[in-house]
Amino acid sequence: MTRQAVAARERGATVIPDRVVARIAARAGREALAAQQYGPARPAPPTPDASAHVHGGFARIRLAVELPYPVDLAAAARELQRQVTRRVGRLTGLEVTEVALAIRRLLPEGSGGRVH
Repeated sequence: MTRQAVAARERGATVIPDRVVARIAARAGREALAAQQYGPARPAPPTPDASAHVHGGFARIRLAVELPYPVDLAAAARELQRQVTRRVGRLTGLEVTEVALAIRRLLPEGSGGRVH
């Protein structure tokens, strides 16, 4: 018996739920923050809180992050957005159209994640 090829549009689609994309984005954000150079003996900031909205083949992501202080906030934000966009796109196949950042807190040098 010979099988006929089925056209892609007739086979269906893979749907990635918003919460799955959000978890991937949070992990990508954590990896991106850990990769940035914040100076000696400074731990990487905690994993960002993430939410995502997926529609069709596109995703919008929102991350709430904590960043060390002092740091060039604009440069750190651009790099974080770039890396999250690239990583989420590569892992999901979605086109990430927006990575919105909310800086939840700045962590002063030597605070160990706690502000006194």
